[in-house]
Amino acid sequence: MNPEDPAITVRQLSMLKIEHRDLDVMIAKLAIDPGNDELELKRLKKRKLYLKDTIAILESSLIPDLDA
Repeated sequence: MNPEDPAITVRQLSMLKIEHRDLDVMIAKLAIDPGNDELELKRLKKRKLYLKDTIAILESSLIPDLDA
């Protein structure tokens, strides 16, 4: 398969979006817990930001380039 196959990119996007959503839930739960682990919370937030950036890159790769 071609690494630039749009179907592969769409599947990757789907998995990353699910992980991003799951992290959002985990972060929300940790944030309301008074005895939370701040280091773990920071790690989860960094991972979530990384996923957001990766999702944006993959989504932009699906947009076809148009010659002006």
